[in-house]
Amino acid sequence: MRWLVGWSSTAAGAARTGTAGATGYDGETLQPVGSQLLWGDPDPLWAVGDWRPDEVRVVHADPQNRIAVLGICGASDDELRRGLFTARGGALRHLTTWPGSYTAVVQVGRRITVCGDLAGARPVFHTPWAGGTAYATAALPLADLVEANLDFTHLAALLAAPDVPAALRETTPYEGVRRIPPGHALVLRAGAREVAGYEQVASLAVAAPPADPDRAVDAVRDALVEAVRTRLSAPRHVPDLDPGPVPGMGPAERRAARGMPVPGIGADLSGGPASGALALLAAGLPGRPGTLLGHGTGAGERLLAVTFNDLAVAGHEAELERAGALAANPRLHHVVVTGGEETLPYADLDGPLTDEPGPSLVTAARHRARLAAGSADHFTGHGARQVLDAHPARLADLLMDRRRRHLVRPVAALARADGSVLVPARVYGAARRLARTPYRAGLETLAERLMRRRFDEPKGAVGASLAALTWAGPGPAARWLTGEALAEVSVLLQAEAVRSGTGAQRPGDYRARAALARHAADLRVLEQAAEIRSQRLHAPFLDNQVVRACRDLPEALRVQPGARAAVLRTVLAGSGVTDLPPGWGAPSHASSAAAARAGLRAAADSLVDLFSTPLLADAGLVEARVVRKALRAAAAGEPLPLDGLADLVSLELWLRRLLSRRGTCWTGTPSRARAVPSGIQPRRGALTPGA
Repeated sequence: MRWLVGWSSTAAGAARTGTAGATGYDGETLQPVGSQLLWGDPDPLWAVGDWRPDEVRVVHADPQNRIAVLGICGASDDELRRGLFTARGGALRHLTTWPGSYTAVVQVGRRITVCGDLAGARPVFHTPWAGGTAYATAALPLADLVEANLDFTHLAALLAAPDVPAALRETTPYEGVRRIPPGHALVLRAGAREVAGYEQVASLAVAAPPADPDRAVDAVRDALVEAVRTRLSAPRHVPDLDPGPVPGMGPAERRAARGMPVPGIGADLSGGPASGALALLAAGLPGRPGTLLGHGTGAGERLLAVTFNDLAVAGHEAELERAGALAANPRLHHVVVTGGEETLPYADLDGPLTDEPGPSLVTAARHRARLAAGSADHFTGHGARQVLDAHPARLADLLMDRRRRHLVRPVAALARADGSVLVPARVYGAARRLARTPYRAGLETLAERLMRRRFDEPKGAVGASLAALTWAGPGPAARWLTGEALAEVSVLLQAEAVRSGTGAQRPGDYRARAALARHAADLRVLEQAAEIRSQRLHAPFLDNQVVRACRDLPEALRVQPGARAAVLRTVLAGSGVTDLPPGWGAPSHASSAAAARAGLRAAADSLVDLFSTPLLADAGLVEARVVRKALRAAAAGEPLPLDGLADLVSLELWLRRLLSRRGTCWTGTPSRARAVPSGIQPRRGALTPGA
């Protein structure tokens, strides 16, 4: 894990502090473990973890005005300096418009500004501490700092309504530690904190002006190409040297066995449009990689394209064939990683502690097997579906803008998939109801559903679309929560509904942003759980500028069937890539549900043992016998929501790892200075209030 951490002290506290750190319980200096100091008191900032030298940059205008950028940022030092001068006047948005994925921290006198990203992949957390405010890009260090207990209300909401921002609010699993929402910045002035938004919010009073589809797609292409180019132009890093040969192993096998990535640039190549587009862009841009042997400086370095072939579950033949056709490009070096039952979900549940829980914990070993064969810098297509596809609720946005004719093609596609002539009327009716339903009423409806335990399981594509045509819906794990946990979340939603008033948001845009934040948070968990030493995963689709460009795509364009593949095909054509295999961009018929069910069936006994005495039951969130019964039923083939079981298992795993950890994120502190110092005390009938 890598993060930055610092704090803003009051004037009185700053006068007492003489060194970079704070005074601990016994007068010792308090500092993060394994950190490098970026600047000192009275408001120190540290970078913690295995940051590369080029990933940490600090530019000074004078001793009281400076900017730190951590991550992949395409801005030059002069651009950072100009951004610092502009930020002195209070402007924030320009700090988030440079290509790449990074966190910017600006100090102007005693005012500190920390900018989060638009997707939520690089979040910012804060908590009151020592009369001021401590902040970090990870929640666990702050929880250790203040000895935070678990926020059981947040954990209940994470299971009952994970896609509803009003339920999760700005809380974290740690009581008192809060996150800033995507598209916001944390502003600290001598310990006082403020959360300020830097992105414009769409108005309901006036419909957005119709955007030119061609220009919008060109903007996506420019942003995506610049995101890839920024990473290619960064310094190359070679992993630790191979200590020597192993009998019977080649160099690639030796590196994989020792958990070392291959030097250079690589990318996933699943056969889908997102990973394929990134691999072709990275290999086709001028410079390395992708230069043919004998052409230019550094020629002969090919992009390493990694394809995962699941031997335990059939149905991926078409995608593998397309991946093989793409890999025939001489600029690519294709590697196929095979996996059997040992790489199924739930097969290997051992792993490191992540900052927060997430459903990716049950599939981390599966991803680690693929990434172990990857490069030191590895491109992934994560986030493309969330930023390019249309959430079904966007149909209501079109009705609000009186663009009914654009509903014809998506509704017709659903009718063909279902084979019923009643589908158009049902979908149109649901979209019309959503367009006329206020945000407050949507939250109240969800609160009532949770209280009355109404969890209707949608069937087929039409059922899922109809279920998504609401302001908010229950999570797949909600059906297994206790009545007390559901009641707590229901009361929370009712309070949020009253606080929100009428709400001035578009339902489709609201649901799409929530889905993107949920995916980005889970991707962050995946990066930590499946981390390979000396490897960096790159998700250009989650960069700020790419997210902005995708948000400017006309809704009428993105709701059409196959819109994501069409946009990426146009992006590649504009970049000079036109030779795509037949069927490229076709939707995959091989669902991950088949692998999840196979893994659940193979690991049923160990999962039942996991819930023999679960910590979730001690927290009052579930009843152990109910979860064990659901696990046995799902392993036997009953149609239960597998995503909900993954949420339960991953949260139980995370709690066990958190409570079994040793040590803390800080030096100079006694052993009691850590998160959840007293563990989970068995409780029944009530949950602790949220922060």
